[in-house]
Amino acid sequence: MITSDEILRLLPHRFPMLMVDRVLEMDPEAVTLVAIKNVTHNEPFFSGHFPDMPIMPGVLMIEAMAQAALLLIFGGKLVDPASDFLFAGIERAKFRRAVVPGDQLRISIGLNRRRGFLWKVDALVSVDGETAAEAVITAHILEPKKES
Repeated sequence: MITSDEILRLLPHRFPMLMVDRVLEMDPEAVTLVAIKNVTHNEPFFSGHFPDMPIMPGVLMIEAMAQAALLLIFGGKLVDPASDFLFAGIERAKFRRAVVPGDQLRISIGLNRRRGFLWKVDALVSVDGETAAEAVITAHILEPKKES
């Protein structure tokens, strides 16, 4: 399992961009992970998106999926956690319902395939069992920097 301290060790993201609060399940053998993000009125993006009708931006749900994918890749020790990464692509993104303050995102990640330094994952965000967003995300994992 990945603790909250390990999330901070494995991901470079910090407030306000850290989009994973907890990992509920991780199976490195099946290459799957389930994480959560609690959505509160305190999120800084709600002041402008939208003042009278707060809705979590879809791009931030994508970011939550990408961060959960990295936790699977690095936390499952599939690659050296000292490696860097780049967001390399998104396919078939669909948004099915609005996410509002008080919702808890359940982020499910499953390895789709790996080809060299590119990792593709299937990602699904649900709220109370209802699909909120889904996508295929590609990460480009870079070799760890060698010290001179």
